[in-house]
Amino acid sequence: MIRFKNQKNLLYIIALMFAMVPVSCTEFFNPEQEIDITEDKLYKDWYEYRAVGMGMYALQQDLAEQLLVLGELRGDLLTTTDNADADLIEIQNFNVSKGNKYASPTKFFKLIASCNNIIKILRENHPEVIDPNVEITNYDRLYGEALCMRAWAYFYAVRIYGKVPFIHESLTSIEEINGYLASPSVYVDSVDIVYGSDGFDNDTIYNNKIELTKQYWDTKLIVDYFSNDLIENIKAVGVDHAINNQDGSWEVIVWSDFAKNTLLGQMYLTIGDLVKASVYFEKIVNFSSTNYRFQLDRTFSNTNWKSIFTTIDSREHIYTLWFGKSSQQQNDFQNMFDSRAPHKYMLKPTNFAVSKWETIWNDFKLTSLNGKTILDPLNPGRPGDSCRGYNVSYAYMKNGIPLENKQIKKMLYLRSVGETSSARLITEDVDTVVWKYSLNKNVFDQDANLIVYRAAGVHLWLAEAFVWWAPNQGGIGSPASSAKGLVNDGAYYNTSASRLQLGVRGRVGFGGTSGTSFEHIDVVDINYLRDPYTNKVIGQIDLRSEPFEARKKFLEDQIMDEKIRELAWEGERYYDLMRVAKRRNDPSYLAAKVARKFPADQKGRVYNLLLDEKNWYINYFE
Repeated sequence: MIRFKNQKNLLYIIALMFAMVPVSCTEFFNPEQEIDITEDKLYKDWYEYRAVGMGMYALQQDLAEQLLVLGELRGDLLTTTDNADADLIEIQNFNVSKGNKYASPTKFFKLIASCNNIIKILRENHPEVIDPNVEITNYDRLYGEALCMRAWAYFYAVRIYGKVPFIHESLTSIEEINGYLASPSVYVDSVDIVYGSDGFDNDTIYNNKIELTKQYWDTKLIVDYFSNDLIENIKAVGVDHAINNQDGSWEVIVWSDFAKNTLLGQMYLTIGDLVKASVYFEKIVNFSSTNYRFQLDRTFSNTNWKSIFTTIDSREHIYTLWFGKSSQQQNDFQNMFDSRAPHKYMLKPTNFAVSKWETIWNDFKLTSLNGKTILDPLNPGRPGDSCRGYNVSYAYMKNGIPLENKQIKKMLYLRSVGETSSARLITEDVDTVVWKYSLNKNVFDQDANLIVYRAAGVHLWLAEAFVWWAPNQGGIGSPASSAKGLVNDGAYYNTSASRLQLGVRGRVGFGGTSGTSFEHIDVVDINYLRDPYTNKVIGQIDLRSEPFEARKKFLEDQIMDEKIRELAWEGERYYDLMRVAKRRNDPSYLAAKVARKFPADQKGRVYNLLLDEKNWYINYFE
């Protein structure tokens, strides 16, 4: 028997369903596919279950703009333009009304309701999904997807709101959830309609009252409950569609064991359990495969780095929200970021963000002169990250056309030799735009993917954890060396001269080792400060007499800077700032970084506001 609360719930489910046949991922969520499902056939065929499962992914797609705006605009890498609408301005100013479309939790609740529904149906019709002794089938894999999606929705929501209502599993529609939230204290979930196998003719209504008391859970409670749910109650995750169509990208656009482990690592990192976070991140970075999957080899090295955003490739992508114009699956990213007509160009990079790519130097050396460390005049280096920076992550747009790379290189060179006025002329009267969502896109595509998890991000999360804690595994060195080996040159894996892993910086040319070059991240007794535009040594940081914690912070700061170059505008920057500020017990860490993007007359207000951790969240449930 199949249980539904009401006729509206049944129609909602049918509306989400479409005929599932072996197709490529480009037809994954195609709303135009024909459906021919009658009530008496509902859930009698695997493809009908899978079709309802696709509804979860469609609902997660609907969250894409909200996730990106809230994860980036509240941070220090993105700011509004004069074209920004009132909702975006509210988000940036931390003055959010309940009517703000980016602040509403409704889309999270719809996703949770959908997950609750399919979880409930699978438990009732296929109880083997909760029996670990029964052979794994696609029903177990679909059940695992639903549990992962639900845990993800709660976790991402609680990072936004600080606390979220726990939605009882019996609530399987947005109408029920709204009624539950509107109730003064106890909500009575009272009606179950049980449909017999022959359809609606023998419907029986049971007035089984379920009294639900509203509970609001903070991040710790969410992580404790849902991490246990994922660890204890999942037999398998992710239906393998590639068996039928040989399209390996399916594994990236549905939940998998890799995505589940990344989510668990992310959860534990957020609450400060670095031991458990490292265990789950290591399941990704230490995964053994013939193509060194997730281990940052030459697949996306140098100029190939940009293809991370123009393709779906399981060697880098772990979980990605897929969009496709041909299937009418589009988003608002280009409209928000792109300055070319007809887009609105409402958001742009901050000067601080752009500087992180333009002031990184390659192929330079330091030398000693009269007992003083200086920049080697024979090896002054080259400025700029051309693999991940200009015309990849961001662009300078003039009359609808990006400035050419040679113009940007000239501008950086002029700045390096002190010709700042000439350098400024090159970027005069241009729009600075977020470009990674417009790569290989025409102005009407509007279908860039949103990468939720990818290999480089896990490397950087694990490096962050290793700064403060590292397991003694197989001869791996100190926490600092483990972190540097992940970020610089891949030395975390082994010391073989034939090692294929390059590290986050190394695969784009910035991972040189000490003694041959100086572009690697490091922490030593004396750390030299260099002018960002000329690369000349201008000072030093002496850590010899500082407590050990100062060294950890110094290395962590470099990892956070590297995260900007690798992961800017992928939805995590604000939560990075929150996490580090909490770990250091220093709200000024976040407050100062966010406040610096505001005009001088607003910096003080924003800084003082964000010294109170309560104001880091959208207090929707106050």
